[in-house]
Amino acid sequence: MHPIDSIAMQLSRRTFLGDAARGIGQIALGSLLLSSCASSRAINAAPSSSAPLLRGGLPGLPHFPPRAKRVLCLFQSGGLSHIDLFDDKPKLHEYAGKDLPPSVKGTQRVTGMTSGQDHFLVRPPLALGKRCGKSGLWLSDLLPHLQTMADDLCIIKSLNTEAINHDPAITFMNTGNQLPGYASMGAWASYGLGSDNQNLPAFIAMVSQGSGKNPGQPIFSRLWGNGFLPSSHQGVALRPGGNPVPFLDNPFGIVRGQRRAMLDELRTLNELRAQEIGDAETLARVQAYELAFRMQASVPELMDTSGESATTLAAYGPDVQKPGSYAANCLLARRLLERGVRFVQLFHRGWDQHIAIGRQLPNQCRDVDQPTAAVLRDLKQRGLLEDTLVVFATEFGRTAYSQGGINDPSSGRDHHGKCFTVWLAGGGVRGGIEHGTTDDFSYNVATNSVHLRDLHATVLHCLGIDNTRFTYRFRGLETKLTGVEPAHVVHSILS
Repeated sequence: MHPIDSIAMQLSRRTFLGDAARGIGQIALGSLLLSSCASSRAINAAPSSSAPLLRGGLPGLPHFPPRAKRVLCLFQSGGLSHIDLFDDKPKLHEYAGKDLPPSVKGTQRVTGMTSGQDHFLVRPPLALGKRCGKSGLWLSDLLPHLQTMADDLCIIKSLNTEAINHDPAITFMNTGNQLPGYASMGAWASYGLGSDNQNLPAFIAMVSQGSGKNPGQPIFSRLWGNGFLPSSHQGVALRPGGNPVPFLDNPFGIVRGQRRAMLDELRTLNELRAQEIGDAETLARVQAYELAFRMQASVPELMDTSGESATTLAAYGPDVQKPGSYAANCLLARRLLERGVRFVQLFHRGWDQHIAIGRQLPNQCRDVDQPTAAVLRDLKQRGLLEDTLVVFATEFGRTAYSQGGINDPSSGRDHHGKCFTVWLAGGGVRGGIEHGTTDDFSYNVATNSVHLRDLHATVLHCLGIDNTRFTYRFRGLETKLTGVEPAHVVHSILS
Protein backbone atom coordinates (compact mmCIF):
# COMPACT_ATOMS: atom_id res chain seq x y z
CA MET A 1 0.00 0.00 0.00
CA HIS A 2 1.25 3.51 -0.82
CA PRO A 3 2.31 5.46 2.31
CA ILE A 4 -0.36 8.12 1.71
CA ASP A 5 -3.09 5.46 1.50
CA SER A 6 -1.74 3.82 4.65
CA ILE A 7 -1.91 7.10 6.58
CA ALA A 8 -5.45 7.73 5.34
CA MET A 9 -6.58 4.26 6.50
CA GLN A 10 -5.21 4.89 10.01
CA LEU A 11 -6.62 8.41 10.39
CA SER A 12 -9.85 8.15 12.35
CA ARG A 13 -12.20 11.02 13.11
CA ARG A 14 -11.06 11.01 16.75
CA THR A 15 -7.37 11.17 15.72
CA PHE A 16 -8.01 14.01 13.28
CA LEU A 17 -9.84 16.13 15.87
CA GLY A 18 -7.20 15.42 18.50
CA ASP A 19 -4.33 16.41 16.21
CA ALA A 20 -6.16 19.58 15.20
CA ALA A 21 -6.76 20.61 18.83
CA ARG A 22 -3.17 19.94 19.88
CA GLY A 23 -1.90 21.78 16.82
CA ILE A 24 -3.25 25.13 18.05
CA GLY A 25 -1.07 24.92 21.12
CA GLN A 26 1.91 23.83 19.06
CA ILE A 27 1.56 26.91 16.85
CA ALA A 28 1.51 29.19 19.91
CA LEU A 29 4.56 27.46 21.39
CA GLY A 30 6.41 27.70 18.11
CA SER A 31 5.85 31.46 17.88
CA LEU A 32 7.25 31.94 21.39
CA LEU A 33 10.31 29.79 20.74
CA LEU A 34 10.95 31.48 17.40
CA SER A 35 11.41 34.95 18.90
CA SER A 36 13.84 33.64 21.53
CA CYS A 37 16.15 31.90 19.08
CA ALA A 38 15.99 34.36 16.18
CA SER A 39 18.64 36.67 17.60
CA SER A 40 21.23 33.91 17.44
CA ARG A 41 20.69 33.45 13.69
CA ALA A 42 22.52 35.45 11.06
CA ILE A 43 20.21 37.84 9.29
CA ASN A 44 20.97 36.44 5.84
CA ALA A 45 21.90 32.93 6.86
CA ALA A 46 21.75 30.37 4.07
CA PRO A 47 19.57 27.29 4.43
CA SER A 48 21.16 23.98 5.32
CA SER A 49 22.62 21.81 2.59
CA SER A 50 19.56 19.57 2.63
CA ALA A 51 17.39 22.32 1.13
CA PRO A 52 17.13 22.11 -2.67
CA LEU A 53 18.56 25.30 -4.18
CA LEU A 54 18.76 24.91 -7.93
CA ARG A 55 16.32 22.81 -9.89
CA GLY A 56 18.58 21.09 -12.38
CA GLY A 57 15.98 19.52 -14.66
CA LEU A 58 15.73 15.87 -15.62
CA PRO A 59 18.72 13.56 -15.97
CA GLY A 60 19.67 13.12 -19.63
CA LEU A 61 18.23 16.44 -20.76
CA PRO A 62 18.78 18.17 -23.04
CA HIS A 63 18.68 15.23 -25.44
CA PHE A 64 21.06 16.98 -27.84
CA PRO A 65 22.95 20.30 -27.95
CA PRO A 66 20.34 23.06 -27.71
CA ARG A 67 20.12 25.99 -30.06
CA ALA A 68 18.36 28.06 -27.38
CA LYS A 69 18.97 28.24 -23.65
CA ARG A 70 15.85 30.25 -22.88
CA VAL A 71 12.53 31.35 -24.39
CA LEU A 72 10.68 34.66 -24.55
CA CYS A 73 7.05 34.19 -25.60
CA LEU A 74 5.25 37.40 -26.58
CA PHE A 75 1.66 36.21 -26.58
CA GLN A 76 -0.87 38.49 -28.27
CA SER A 77 -4.16 37.50 -26.67
CA GLY A 78 -7.39 37.80 -28.61
CA GLY A 79 -6.46 36.68 -32.10
CA LEU A 80 -4.13 38.96 -34.04
CA SER A 81 -5.20 39.80 -37.61
CA HIS A 82 -2.61 38.15 -39.82
CA ILE A 83 -4.24 39.63 -42.91
CA ASP A 84 -3.78 43.22 -41.76
CA LEU A 85 -0.23 42.82 -40.46
CA PHE A 86 1.67 40.04 -42.23
CA ASP A 87 -0.19 38.41 -45.12
CA ASP A 88 -1.56 40.91 -47.62
CA LYS A 89 -2.71 39.51 -50.99
CA PRO A 90 -3.68 41.29 -54.25
CA LYS A 91 -7.00 39.39 -54.40
CA LEU A 92 -8.05 40.96 -51.11
CA HIS A 93 -7.97 44.35 -52.84
CA GLU A 94 -9.45 43.11 -56.09
CA TYR A 95 -12.43 41.54 -54.29
CA ALA A 96 -12.89 44.33 -51.74
CA GLY A 97 -16.59 44.61 -50.87
CA LYS A 98 -17.48 41.46 -52.83
CA ASP A 99 -18.48 38.08 -51.46
CA LEU A 100 -15.70 35.68 -50.62
CA PRO A 101 -15.87 32.98 -53.33
CA PRO A 102 -17.69 29.86 -52.08
CA SER A 103 -14.81 27.72 -53.34
CA VAL A 104 -12.53 29.54 -50.91
CA LYS A 105 -14.89 29.63 -47.95
CA GLY A 106 -15.87 25.98 -48.37
CA THR A 107 -17.67 24.25 -45.54
CA GLN A 108 -15.22 24.99 -42.77
CA ARG A 109 -16.56 25.90 -39.38
CA VAL A 110 -17.28 29.56 -38.54
CA THR A 111 -18.38 31.10 -35.26
CA GLY A 112 -21.92 32.02 -34.32
CA MET A 113 -21.00 35.70 -34.56
CA THR A 114 -20.92 35.62 -38.38
CA SER A 115 -22.56 32.33 -39.38
CA GLY A 116 -25.91 34.11 -39.83
CA GLN A 117 -24.60 36.83 -42.15
CA ASP A 118 -26.21 37.00 -45.60
CA HIS A 119 -22.91 38.06 -47.15
CA PHE A 120 -19.23 37.43 -46.40
CA LEU A 121 -17.70 40.55 -47.92
CA VAL A 122 -13.95 40.58 -48.47
CA ARG A 123 -12.17 43.21 -46.44
CA PRO A 124 -8.69 44.31 -47.55
CA PRO A 125 -5.95 45.18 -45.04
CA LEU A 126 -6.35 48.44 -43.14
CA ALA A 127 -2.97 49.85 -44.10
CA LEU A 128 -0.35 49.55 -46.77
CA GLY A 129 2.87 47.69 -46.15
CA LYS A 130 6.25 47.18 -47.72
CA ARG A 131 9.08 44.76 -48.31
CA CYS A 132 11.58 45.27 -45.54
CA GLY A 133 15.29 44.71 -45.04
CA LYS A 134 17.59 42.68 -47.23
CA SER A 135 15.22 39.73 -46.98
CA GLY A 136 12.26 41.61 -48.43
CA LEU A 137 9.71 40.34 -45.90
CA TRP A 138 6.34 42.09 -46.16
CA LEU A 139 5.17 43.84 -43.00
CA SER A 140 2.36 46.31 -42.49
CA ASP A 141 3.06 50.00 -42.06
CA LEU A 142 1.18 49.67 -38.76
CA LEU A 143 4.43 48.11 -37.47
CA PRO A 144 7.15 50.60 -38.55
CA HIS A 145 9.58 49.67 -35.75
CA LEU A 146 9.25 45.94 -36.32
CA GLN A 147 9.88 46.55 -40.03
CA THR A 148 13.44 47.51 -39.10
CA MET A 149 13.98 44.05 -37.59
CA ALA A 150 12.65 42.08 -40.57
CA ASP A 151 15.95 40.34 -41.25
CA ASP A 152 15.82 38.72 -37.81
CA LEU A 153 12.28 37.36 -38.19
CA CYS A 154 11.15 33.92 -39.30
CA ILE A 155 7.51 34.44 -40.27
CA ILE A 156 5.36 31.29 -40.30
CA LYS A 157 2.25 32.04 -42.38
CA SER A 158 0.72 28.57 -42.42
CA LEU A 159 0.01 27.91 -38.75
CA ASN A 160 -3.37 26.32 -38.09
CA THR A 161 -5.53 25.04 -35.24
CA GLU A 162 -8.89 23.31 -34.83
CA ALA A 163 -10.03 25.72 -32.10
CA ILE A 164 -12.00 28.84 -33.12
CA ASN A 165 -13.22 30.07 -29.74
CA HIS A 166 -10.93 31.95 -27.38
CA ASP A 167 -10.65 29.78 -24.32
CA PRO A 168 -10.05 26.45 -26.10
CA ALA A 169 -7.71 28.14 -28.56
CA ILE A 170 -5.55 30.00 -26.05
CA THR A 171 -5.47 26.91 -23.82
CA PHE A 172 -4.44 24.77 -26.81
CA MET A 173 -1.66 27.14 -27.81
CA ASN A 174 -0.26 27.41 -24.30
CA THR A 175 -0.69 23.85 -23.00
CA GLY A 176 -1.02 21.60 -26.04
CA ASN A 177 -4.61 20.66 -25.16
CA GLN A 178 -7.94 22.43 -25.53
CA LEU A 179 -9.07 21.22 -22.09
CA PRO A 180 -7.90 22.91 -18.87
CA GLY A 181 -5.66 20.98 -16.49
CA TYR A 182 -2.62 20.40 -18.67
CA ALA A 183 0.86 21.78 -18.11
CA SER A 184 1.89 25.00 -19.84
CA MET A 185 4.86 25.39 -22.19
CA GLY A 186 6.94 27.19 -19.59
CA ALA A 187 6.18 24.56 -16.95
CA TRP A 188 7.37 21.84 -19.33
CA ALA A 189 10.58 23.80 -19.95
CA SER A 190 11.13 24.22 -16.20
CA TYR A 191 10.43 20.53 -15.56
CA GLY A 192 12.82 19.35 -18.25
CA LEU A 193 15.66 21.83 -17.98
CA GLY A 194 15.40 23.43 -14.56
CA SER A 195 16.64 26.90 -13.72
CA ASP A 196 19.88 28.77 -14.33
CA ASN A 197 19.22 31.18 -11.45
CA GLN A 198 18.63 29.90 -7.91
CA ASN A 199 17.20 33.26 -6.83
CA LEU A 200 14.40 33.53 -9.41
CA PRO A 201 11.79 31.08 -10.72
CA ALA A 202 12.50 29.18 -13.92
CA PHE A 203 9.22 30.44 -15.43
CA ILE A 204 7.77 33.94 -15.05
CA ALA A 205 4.62 35.42 -16.62
CA MET A 206 3.35 38.99 -16.92
CA VAL A 207 0.05 40.38 -18.23
CA SER A 208 -0.71 43.76 -19.81
CA GLN A 209 -3.87 45.35 -21.17
CA GLY A 210 -3.78 46.87 -24.63
CA SER A 211 -5.55 49.94 -25.98
CA GLY A 212 -7.42 47.96 -28.64
CA LYS A 213 -10.31 46.03 -27.14
CA ASN A 214 -10.52 47.04 -23.49
CA PRO A 215 -11.02 44.93 -21.49
CA GLY A 216 -9.55 42.14 -23.56
CA GLN A 217 -10.22 38.45 -23.26
CA PRO A 218 -9.59 37.17 -19.70
CA ILE A 219 -6.21 35.63 -18.93
CA PHE A 220 -6.32 32.75 -16.44
CA SER A 221 -3.40 31.66 -14.28
CA ARG A 222 -3.72 28.10 -15.58
CA LEU A 223 -2.11 29.36 -18.82
CA TRP A 224 1.18 29.43 -16.89
CA GLY A 225 0.19 26.62 -14.54
CA ASN A 226 1.96 23.35 -13.89
CA GLY A 227 -1.10 21.15 -14.54
CA PHE A 228 -0.11 17.61 -13.52
CA LEU A 229 3.62 18.42 -13.22
CA PRO A 230 5.09 19.04 -9.76
CA SER A 231 3.93 22.41 -8.49
CA SER A 232 7.48 23.77 -8.25
CA HIS A 233 7.33 24.18 -12.06
CA GLN A 234 4.30 26.47 -12.27
CA GLY A 235 4.94 29.97 -13.55
CA VAL A 236 5.18 32.88 -11.14
CA ALA A 237 3.18 35.93 -12.18
CA LEU A 238 4.76 39.35 -11.64
CA ARG A 239 2.26 42.11 -10.96
CA PRO A 240 2.88 45.81 -11.64
CA GLY A 241 3.64 48.19 -8.82
CA GLY A 242 5.49 47.98 -5.55
CA ASN A 243 4.31 44.47 -4.63
CA PRO A 244 5.06 42.35 -7.72
CA VAL A 245 4.73 38.99 -5.92
CA PRO A 246 1.86 38.75 -3.40
CA PHE A 247 2.76 37.74 0.17
CA LEU A 248 6.50 37.79 -0.59
CA ASP A 249 7.33 40.47 2.00
CA ASN A 250 7.65 39.57 5.65
CA PRO A 251 4.70 40.52 7.87
CA PHE A 252 5.09 43.56 10.08
CA GLY A 253 7.37 42.82 13.01
CA ILE A 254 9.11 39.83 11.39
CA VAL A 255 12.76 40.35 10.46
CA ARG A 256 14.75 38.32 7.97
CA GLY A 257 16.56 36.31 10.63
CA GLN A 258 13.27 35.21 12.16
CA ARG A 259 12.02 34.17 8.72
CA ARG A 260 15.18 32.14 8.13
CA ALA A 261 14.83 30.38 11.49
CA MET A 262 11.18 29.57 10.87
CA LEU A 263 11.94 28.15 7.42
CA ASP A 264 14.72 25.96 8.79
CA GLU A 265 12.39 24.43 11.37
CA LEU A 266 9.57 24.11 8.86
CA ARG A 267 11.87 22.43 6.35
CA THR A 268 12.91 19.83 8.92
CA LEU A 269 9.28 19.02 9.70
CA ASN A 270 8.33 18.85 6.02
CA GLU A 271 11.25 16.56 5.19
CA LEU A 272 10.27 14.21 8.01
CA ARG A 273 6.69 14.21 6.74
CA ALA A 274 7.84 13.53 3.17
CA GLN A 275 9.83 10.52 4.37
CA GLU A 276 6.80 9.29 6.28
CA ILE A 277 4.16 9.50 3.56
CA GLY A 278 6.21 9.72 0.35
CA ASP A 279 4.44 12.81 -0.97
CA ALA A 280 6.59 14.64 -3.54
CA GLU A 281 4.44 17.76 -3.20
CA THR A 282 5.73 18.21 0.36
CA LEU A 283 9.26 18.60 -0.98
CA ALA A 284 7.94 20.90 -3.71
CA ARG A 285 6.55 23.09 -0.93
CA VAL A 286 10.00 23.18 0.71
CA GLN A 287 11.45 24.37 -2.60
CA ALA A 288 8.76 27.04 -2.90
CA TYR A 289 9.47 28.40 0.57
CA GLU A 290 13.22 28.51 -0.02
CA LEU A 291 12.83 30.20 -3.40
CA ALA A 292 10.45 32.77 -1.92
CA PHE A 293 13.04 33.57 0.77
CA ARG A 294 15.71 34.22 -1.87
CA MET A 295 13.25 36.20 -4.01
CA GLN A 296 12.81 38.65 -1.14
CA ALA A 297 16.25 39.95 -2.13
CA SER A 298 16.29 39.26 -5.88
CA VAL A 299 12.88 40.66 -6.91
CA PRO A 300 13.43 44.24 -5.65
CA GLU A 301 16.75 44.31 -7.53
CA LEU A 302 15.02 42.98 -10.66
CA MET A 303 12.26 45.59 -10.56
CA ASP A 304 14.65 48.50 -10.03
CA THR A 305 15.34 49.78 -13.55
CA SER A 306 17.03 52.98 -12.42
CA GLY A 307 20.35 51.62 -13.63
CA GLU A 308 19.15 51.32 -17.22
CA SER A 309 20.58 53.94 -19.54
CA ALA A 310 18.42 56.74 -20.94
CA THR A 311 19.10 55.36 -24.43
CA THR A 312 17.80 51.92 -23.48
CA LEU A 313 14.67 53.31 -21.83
CA ALA A 314 13.93 55.54 -24.82
CA ALA A 315 14.24 52.58 -27.19
CA TYR A 316 11.30 50.83 -25.49
CA GLY A 317 9.03 53.83 -25.97
CA PRO A 318 7.16 56.28 -23.74
CA ASP A 319 5.23 53.61 -21.80
CA VAL A 320 8.37 51.92 -20.45
CA GLN A 321 8.08 53.85 -17.18
CA LYS A 322 4.43 52.85 -16.75
CA PRO A 323 4.28 49.75 -14.51
CA GLY A 324 2.31 46.91 -16.06
CA SER A 325 2.49 48.23 -19.62
CA TYR A 326 3.64 46.00 -22.46
CA ALA A 327 6.74 48.20 -22.85
CA ALA A 328 7.65 47.93 -19.16
CA ASN A 329 7.11 44.17 -19.27
CA CYS A 330 9.35 43.84 -22.33
CA LEU A 331 12.16 45.58 -20.47
CA LEU A 332 11.63 43.37 -17.42
CA ALA A 333 11.63 40.34 -19.72
CA ARG A 334 15.09 41.23 -21.00
CA ARG A 335 16.32 41.68 -17.41
CA LEU A 336 14.88 38.29 -16.46
CA LEU A 337 16.43 36.53 -19.44
CA GLU A 338 19.89 37.93 -18.77
CA ARG A 339 19.56 36.70 -15.18
CA GLY A 340 19.05 33.13 -16.37
CA VAL A 341 15.26 32.72 -16.19
CA ARG A 342 14.42 29.81 -18.48
CA PHE A 343 11.01 30.86 -19.82
CA VAL A 344 9.47 34.34 -19.79
CA GLN A 345 5.97 34.87 -21.17
CA LEU A 346 4.16 38.16 -21.72
CA PHE A 347 0.40 38.14 -22.31
CA HIS A 348 -0.91 41.29 -24.00
CA ARG A 349 -4.69 41.58 -24.12
CA GLY A 350 -6.83 43.49 -26.61
CA TRP A 351 -6.43 41.84 -30.05
CA ASP A 352 -10.06 40.66 -30.37
CA GLN A 353 -11.18 43.08 -33.11
CA HIS A 354 -14.75 41.98 -33.82
CA ILE A 355 -15.79 45.62 -33.88
CA ALA A 356 -14.21 48.98 -34.69
CA ILE A 357 -11.13 47.35 -36.18
CA GLY A 358 -10.26 50.59 -37.97
CA ARG A 359 -9.72 52.26 -34.58
CA GLN A 360 -8.75 49.39 -32.33
CA LEU A 361 -6.11 47.66 -34.43
CA PRO A 362 -3.83 50.71 -34.99
CA ASN A 363 -4.01 51.47 -31.26
CA GLN A 364 -3.10 47.88 -30.40
CA CYS A 365 -0.19 47.93 -32.84
CA ARG A 366 1.17 51.10 -31.23
CA ASP A 367 1.22 49.26 -27.90
CA VAL A 368 3.50 46.49 -29.11
CA ASP A 369 5.43 47.71 -32.14
CA GLN A 370 8.23 49.75 -30.57
CA PRO A 371 8.70 47.61 -27.41
CA THR A 372 8.82 44.38 -29.44
CA ALA A 373 11.44 45.76 -31.80
CA ALA A 374 13.33 47.17 -28.81
CA VAL A 375 13.53 43.89 -26.89
CA LEU A 376 14.74 42.09 -30.02
CA ARG A 377 17.41 44.71 -30.63
CA ASP A 378 18.35 44.84 -26.95
CA LEU A 379 18.82 41.07 -26.77
CA LYS A 380 20.82 41.15 -29.98
CA GLN A 381 23.15 43.94 -28.82
CA ARG A 382 23.82 42.08 -25.57
CA GLY A 383 24.65 38.83 -27.35
CA LEU A 384 21.57 37.08 -25.95
CA LEU A 385 19.41 36.72 -29.04
CA GLU A 386 21.53 33.98 -30.55
CA ASP A 387 20.61 31.60 -27.72
CA THR A 388 17.20 33.06 -26.81
CA LEU A 389 14.20 31.88 -28.82
CA VAL A 390 11.62 34.66 -29.20
CA VAL A 391 8.10 33.50 -30.08
CA PHE A 392 5.51 36.10 -31.14
CA ALA A 393 2.25 34.12 -31.05
CA THR A 394 -1.52 34.36 -30.83
CA GLU A 395 -4.36 31.84 -30.52
CA PHE A 396 -5.76 32.18 -34.08
CA GLY A 397 -6.09 34.68 -36.93
CA ARG A 398 -8.96 36.73 -38.31
CA THR A 399 -11.26 36.26 -41.28
CA ALA A 400 -10.73 37.71 -44.74
CA TYR A 401 -14.37 38.77 -44.71
CA SER A 402 -15.89 41.52 -42.62
CA GLN A 403 -17.96 41.01 -39.53
CA GLY A 404 -20.64 43.62 -40.19
CA GLY A 405 -20.89 46.05 -43.10
CA ILE A 406 -17.74 46.60 -45.08
CA ASN A 407 -17.88 50.39 -44.67
CA ASP A 408 -19.38 50.38 -41.18
CA PRO A 409 -16.97 51.95 -38.62
CA SER A 410 -18.25 49.48 -36.03
CA SER A 411 -17.34 46.42 -38.11
CA GLY A 412 -14.38 44.09 -37.66
CA ARG A 413 -13.12 40.57 -38.38
CA ASP A 414 -14.21 37.23 -36.89
CA HIS A 415 -12.04 34.35 -35.57
CA HIS A 416 -10.15 32.21 -38.07
CA GLY A 417 -8.06 29.16 -37.20
CA LYS A 418 -7.46 27.53 -40.58
CA CYS A 419 -4.43 29.72 -41.25
CA PHE A 420 -2.72 32.44 -39.28
CA THR A 421 0.71 33.92 -38.69
CA VAL A 422 3.28 33.74 -35.90
CA TRP A 423 6.94 34.64 -36.04
CA LEU A 424 10.11 33.41 -34.34
CA ALA A 425 13.52 35.01 -33.88
CA GLY A 426 16.91 34.04 -32.47
CA GLY A 427 17.58 30.74 -30.72
CA GLY A 428 18.81 28.83 -33.78
CA VAL A 429 16.02 30.02 -36.10
CA ARG A 430 16.91 31.46 -39.51
CA GLY A 431 16.12 35.15 -39.81
CA GLY A 432 14.66 36.96 -42.81
CA ILE A 433 12.56 34.05 -44.10
CA GLU A 434 8.94 33.09 -44.58
CA HIS A 435 7.65 29.57 -44.11
CA GLY A 436 4.41 28.36 -45.64
CA THR A 437 1.93 30.15 -47.86
CA THR A 438 -1.79 30.75 -47.87
CA ASP A 439 -4.27 30.95 -50.74
CA ASP A 440 -5.13 34.15 -52.61
CA PHE A 441 -7.42 35.29 -49.78
CA SER A 442 -5.21 34.20 -46.85
CA TYR A 443 -8.07 31.91 -45.86
CA ASN A 444 -6.60 28.42 -46.31
CA VAL A 445 -3.09 26.98 -46.12
CA ALA A 446 -1.61 26.49 -49.57
CA THR A 447 1.85 25.04 -48.81
CA ASN A 448 3.91 23.80 -45.84
CA SER A 449 1.17 23.55 -43.25
CA VAL A 450 2.33 23.95 -39.63
CA HIS A 451 -0.03 22.74 -36.93
CA LEU A 452 0.44 24.27 -33.49
CA ARG A 453 1.68 20.83 -32.32
CA ASP A 454 4.49 21.28 -34.85
CA LEU A 455 5.23 24.69 -33.36
CA HIS A 456 5.47 23.15 -29.88
CA ALA A 457 7.76 20.40 -31.18
CA THR A 458 9.98 23.01 -32.82
CA VAL A 459 10.23 25.13 -29.66
CA LEU A 460 11.24 22.05 -27.65
CA HIS A 461 13.73 21.07 -30.36
CA CYS A 462 15.40 24.48 -30.13
CA LEU A 463 15.81 23.81 -26.39
CA GLY A 464 17.49 20.49 -27.16
CA ILE A 465 14.45 18.34 -26.35
CA ASP A 466 13.00 15.54 -28.47
CA ASN A 467 9.25 15.93 -27.98
CA THR A 468 8.62 12.21 -28.56
CA ARG A 469 10.81 11.30 -25.57
CA PHE A 470 9.75 14.12 -23.26
CA THR A 471 6.83 12.70 -21.27
CA TYR A 472 5.16 12.65 -17.86
CA ARG A 473 2.96 9.82 -16.67
CA PHE A 474 -0.55 11.18 -16.09
CA ARG A 475 -3.81 9.20 -15.91
CA GLY A 476 -2.01 6.10 -17.10
CA LEU A 477 -0.56 7.79 -20.20
CA GLU A 478 2.89 9.06 -21.07
CA THR A 479 1.63 12.61 -21.60
CA LYS A 480 3.47 15.09 -23.86
CA LEU A 481 3.20 18.79 -24.59
CA THR A 482 2.63 17.81 -28.22
CA GLY A 483 -0.21 15.39 -27.41
CA VAL A 484 -0.90 11.99 -28.94
CA GLU A 485 -1.14 12.99 -32.60
CA PRO A 486 1.97 13.34 -34.79
CA ALA A 487 4.02 16.49 -34.27
CA HIS A 488 6.84 17.42 -36.62
CA VAL A 489 9.80 19.72 -36.04
CA VAL A 490 9.92 22.37 -38.78
CA HIS A 491 13.57 21.73 -39.63
CA SER A 492 13.61 24.03 -42.66
CA ILE A 493 13.41 27.15 -40.48
CA LEU A 494 16.37 26.18 -38.29
CA SER A 495 19.85 27.55 -38.85
